[in-house]
Order: sequence, then C-alpha cells, then structure tokens
Amino acid sequence: MKDNFSRDSHLYAKYRPTYPSALFTYIFSLLETKDQAWDCATGNGQVATQLAKEFQIVEATDISASQVEQAPKLAHIHYSIQPAEQTKFEKDQFDLITVAQAIHWFDFEKFYAEVNQTLKPNGILAVIGYGLLSISLEIDHIIHHFYNNIIGDYWDEERKYIEENYETIPFSFEEIKTPKFEITYEWTAEDLLNYLNTWSAVKHYEKEKNESPLLLIQQQLKETWGVKRRKVAFPVLLRVGKKKSFSA
Repeated sequence: MKDNFSRDSHLYAKYRPTYPSALFTYIFSLLETKDQAWDCATGNGQVATQLAKEFQIVEATDISASQVEQAPKLAHIHYSIQPAEQTKFEKDQFDLITVAQAIHWFDFEKFYAEVNQTLKPNGILAVIGYGLLSISLEIDHIIHHFYNNIIGDYWDEERKYIEENYETIPFSFEEIKTPKFEITYEWTAEDLLNYLNTWSAVKHYEKEKNESPLLLIQQQLKETWGVKRRKVAFPVLLRVGKKKSFSA
C-alpha cells in the first residue's frame, strides 16, 4: 500500500470530508452482533470514532503513524500501525470490517484473504469512499479542468477505481444492494481550496515543480464563487458484502 498521506496529515484530518450518520445507521442495521469492528486504513480515525459509538472494541489500523497521531483517542478504540494485507488479528474476530477511501491502494487478493480470516461467518465488510464533488456548473468546470488538465498526469493509477465508483474493484463477497448516500457541506471558497490541497495529485505536482498547482486556479475560483458559502456535494461510494460460506 502506498503512503501518500503522512505528509501534511494535520490538513488531511481538518479538511477531508466526513461521512453522514445515516450511512453508519444503515451499516449497523445489517449486523447480527456488535462486539468488535476493524477500521482498516483508519487515517485520522473519522470512521473509527463512529464505530466506537456502537462497538465494545474497535481496532483501527493504518500504515501512517503521523495520520494516527491526528486521530481522537477514545477508550473503545485500539490504534495500531499495521498494513491492511497482514495483521495480527485472530480468526473470526470481527463483526464488521470497514475501509474508507483507501481500498484502491490495497493488494486486493491479500487484503481479502485477511478479511476472510478475521471476519466472523456472518460478518460484514463495508467498502466506503466518495467521488468527485459538485457545486455549480461554472465551478465544476474549473474543478474538472484542474482535475483532468492541470494535475491529471499526477494522479496515481489507482485513482481510476474511484473514478469508476468502486464498481470495478474485485469483490469476492456476497454483495448486498445498498441505498444511495451523499456528503454535503456549506463551504467557502477557502474551504474548497483547503480540501483540494489534500489531493494526492496536488502533492505529487508540488514535489516535482516545487509550487502549488492551486495557484493556477485560485483567483478564477474565488471570482466565480460569488456568495459567501455554497452547497458542496460528494457522492458516497459503497460496496457491502458478507463473507461467503463454503459447504464441505
């Protein structure tokens, strides 16, 4: 798994979107028991903190120590630095395994082997993410130009899975059809620029050119923004499944 997010982890914690409570209410409704959960690639712990409201124990793992340092330290959450594909967890340990905005970085085959090892027979795997935001026709045009033409060559190859709404990732589980969810905010232009500054392609561009690509759009973006705050919407990506049972 690539680590694109240790640098500027405090910005990631502050400006990355958080998922709606309705999403977790839905996921929790699918569970038979809520003893232990594993939030894989927990980052700054935003999903783990939601799981801690329902579970007795939440194991939250990541490969980035600096990301985990930004996470809330709650009694029910045990943080550890472990890769997604090789953990120290026990067989049939978890009722729920979540991975949010990260599975596209994984070795799918090895991660799914770990899921099948550690998930209870009727446990749930929830793969969560969010796609490209939308605001207005004019502002979306600026963002799409920035995304495709200015930093387009700086995206990692794995970004394609998000662009394809996680529909093309391998998914060897008994899939459950899910409802649609959306993340919404009321943002200023500065909020948007701070969020765009967390994109991995922006960091790759900065590393190569030693300057921020946001300088190329920030003036136009602020002039087009107009009002103080605008509604910003992210589509939630969601694949949910149960571990397949194999009869002898």
